[in-house]
Amino acid sequence: MPRLYVYFVLLSILLSACAGNSPIASSESVVTDTPAATEILPSIAATATNAAELGMPPTDSMQALETTPTEPVNTGPVEYQIDPSESSVSYEVGETFFNENNRFSVAVGVTHGITGSVQLDLLNPQNTTLSTITVDISQFESDSGRRDNTIRDRFLESSRFPIATFVPTQITGLPGQYNAGEMLAFQVTGDLTVRETTHPTTFDVQASLNEGILAGQASTTVLMSEYGVGPIQTGVLGTEDEVKIIFYFVARPVN
Repeated sequence: MPRLYVYFVLLSILLSACAGNSPIASSESVVTDTPAATEILPSIAATATNAAELGMPPTDSMQALETTPTEPVNTGPVEYQIDPSESSVSYEVGETFFNENNRFSVAVGVTHGITGSVQLDLLNPQNTTLSTITVDISQFESDSGRRDNTIRDRFLESSRFPIATFVPTQITGLPGQYNAGEMLAFQVTGDLTVRETTHPTTFDVQASLNEGILAGQASTTVLMSEYGVGPIQTGVLGTEDEVKIIFYFVARPVN
């Protein structure tokens, strides 16, 4: 449009000059249309798009329209609550039956009375922390009700001291970053209290996070004699001093 306008102006000047050789007044000027800003920006945007599609380097005008990607938001630690319906703590201890020609077996007792939580920091796994873990040892059940009652009344005395506690003091072996689904192996050290006796204990832990569910297991061995509850000796059997403790856990995020 501007070029066509100029063309007609020049043509009229030539015709006027041919007709009367009249000079053009100095006050007259030739004005061309200037595109508005609303016409320029879409043009630059379209040029930037076409250049990107063709693999061309962006011009300064194109760079002005580019957006800067935002960094991922650090949401911080997320609390995962242990689900007792899907978690358990068990003991395993060797026992010998004197009245059965010294037959050896491994006694296993299980309880689901567990509470505790994990503050999991996915962006900085080494900042992950654990709450105090409590276990209702009065709920231990094995394949023998007689054994369970004897342990409750005479050895663990769990009818009087039903709750064992583990207070974490240190976590070692966590990586600097975590990939979802990856199985991690690390150690958790803390104070284990049974009845009225406390000793430092270290659990070997394996855990992973899959589809928002934290699951794994922790295990350690303790001596019953350190807690004043064994080894157990009765007229028909005797136990080893060493007891293996296994904690299977499933934890879900707290809403």
